[in-house]
Amino acid sequence: MNHLDVQYINRISSLLDKFSVRRNNLYNFRCPYCGDSQRNKNKARGFLYQIKSDTAYKCHNCGKSTTFTRFLKDINSNLYDEYIMERYKRGLTGKGSQTPDPKFEFDKPKFKASIKLPKASTNHRASDYLKKRKINPINFYFAEKFKSFCNTLKPNCFSETKNDHSRIIIPLYNYEKELIGIQGRSLDSWVKPKYITIMISDSYEKVYGLDTIDKRLPIYVVEGPFDSTFINNSVALCGSDGNLRCLQGSDLIFVYDNEPRNKEIVDRIDRCISRGSKVIIWPNGIDDKDINDMVMSGIDIDNMLSSNVYSGLQAKLKFNQWKKV
Repeated sequence: MNHLDVQYINRISSLLDKFSVRRNNLYNFRCPYCGDSQRNKNKARGFLYQIKSDTAYKCHNCGKSTTFTRFLKDINSNLYDEYIMERYKRGLTGKGSQTPDPKFEFDKPKFKASIKLPKASTNHRASDYLKKRKINPINFYFAEKFKSFCNTLKPNCFSETKNDHSRIIIPLYNYEKELIGIQGRSLDSWVKPKYITIMISDSYEKVYGLDTIDKRLPIYVVEGPFDSTFINNSVALCGSDGNLRCLQGSDLIFVYDNEPRNKEIVDRIDRCISRGSKVIIWPNGIDDKDINDMVMSGIDIDNMLSSNVYSGLQAKLKFNQWKKV
């Protein structure tokens, strides 16, 4: 009997009732398959014994007969896995052996998505547009053929790529800074819709800025990625079907455009206040529609936001003074 079998027989001996060593290479215990005699608890008719250089099991009560490899698997699967590997290291598995080769299972490699495009700063049109809006073009990309690019990122995203067009590419990353999607912004007024959001997987949430925020601090939630670049610790929802489940439990402050005559925006703010959320209510005297316009007008946006956060009854009062519909 080989030394490895002896080693593992000793390791399982405590699991075998009435275990004893009868003589060299012969071990006796009550059969773990049939339970041996039900009337005489001292009877032990299960045996491990040597066959050539290997070990076999035999019960003289139920007739069960098997290899030690199979016996060990039935008794303790964890020890069986170790035993298989030890035999494999010694060249004692596979063809011509009572022990099969171990199964090696490897996870398929997961390739992280990446944007293989030039920066928006390298394209004259895209760079000019962003700079005029006081947005840093180095943070964005440019796709000459938007649909074709999306198909490289997510196969079959667009079945038809005729009449393809260019767009500024806004990258969406998760907390681990892994690319989860993109939003494309058209530079041509005739191209509709102005914004298109493509997620690599439907399980990802359409939120821009997750890779830059500190969830321990208050987080501003704005309406567009470009606006969020002007605000510390902020995110932007990318699309009407976006949600903020990934920020559940965080201290959120909602920032909507300064359009008191826009019924859709007015209704959104009203719902926000009704569910008890914090919201920005713009003060009188601000004519600019959104954060980007305010920044271009020279307004200190961080100070403006921190001074106009409201919730509850106070938010309702301020909101009623602000809205024009």
